[in-house]
Amino acid sequence: MAGFSERVVRWQRTHGRNALPWQNTRDPYRVWLSEIMLQQTQVAAVLGYYERFLQRFPDVQALAAAPLDDVLALWSGLGYYSRARNLHRCAQDVVALHGGAFPRTAAVLATLPGIGPSTAAAISSFCFGERAAILDGNVKRVLTRVLGFDDDLALAANERRLWEHARELLPTHELHENMPRYTQGVMDLGATVCLPRNPSCLICPAQPDCAAARQGRPEAFPVKTRKLKRSAESLWLLHAQAGDGSVWLQKRPTPGVWAGLYCLPVFASRDALEDALPPTARRRLREIEPFVHVLTHKDLHLHPVQAVVTSDWGAGEGKWFSASEWPALGLPAPVRRFLERV
Repeated sequence: MAGFSERVVRWQRTHGRNALPWQNTRDPYRVWLSEIMLQQTQVAAVLGYYERFLQRFPDVQALAAAPLDDVLALWSGLGYYSRARNLHRCAQDVVALHGGAFPRTAAVLATLPGIGPSTAAAISSFCFGERAAILDGNVKRVLTRVLGFDDDLALAANERRLWEHARELLPTHELHENMPRYTQGVMDLGATVCLPRNPSCLICPAQPDCAAARQGRPEAFPVKTRKLKRSAESLWLLHAQAGDGSVWLQKRPTPGVWAGLYCLPVFASRDALEDALPPTARRRLREIEPFVHVLTHKDLHLHPVQAVVTSDWGAGEGKWFSASEWPALGLPAPVRRFLERV
């Protein structure tokens, strides 16, 4: 395996991804922002959000000073909203605890909100050349295949062993200047060549080292037996409108689904929804076709119900928002889509 890191570096230079907007920079703010956005999200989905964030919050000081509602509004539709809340908290900690400068080591970066060991290593490697290993989902797939590592990653002890192997495969200390390109290269391999299904082994620079390719069974790696079970939940959404067309929205509690976002009032049953309305409004309810919103491990079956109420009505802590106001709020993606089409 002595030549693995060198092959990855050479491949990345000519065949890897080198033109993404967060590349070719050593600005830790920009790298950090991209790393958080790319967690469990495809590059194509991130591009527009990344540019809009930089326009609105060009540096960590601007992000730290912004209201959380503004951050959530820009994040609306990207999903996994805890990332946005942690992003805001992290920016505030960088300003308050580190004088507005990101720490230079993965160990200290990992103490900040929302930054795990792999993200911390990516930032320290890209920006400061630290010899630190990453182990996100794509990299786990590459390394378990190259090493023929078939221990079950559902067990924490086996994941720790894979971390040790990841550190052993890093460029040598003499070649630490290759760290940013190696880190990008092993990520690129997982994203573009060493795919979960039908990997392109014939064009992979790691093929000479790859145990899974020699065995002819790359799709058998990585091994992880414990899978989270999917669940389903039915929720009723109250689309309450006043006579002027305003809609009643309330901020979702933390923790919970869509925490911190503005949302139509959510109820566990149709009866509970009706109980929140005055008798005159209950007689004129309009059912909207239900739809399903898919979360990572849960299917939400959403049942919108429209009601016309007077402007002095209100359910819980919320307020009326006009048609020109609500589009600028941080809204869950299915609620935004619903409001845009009704």
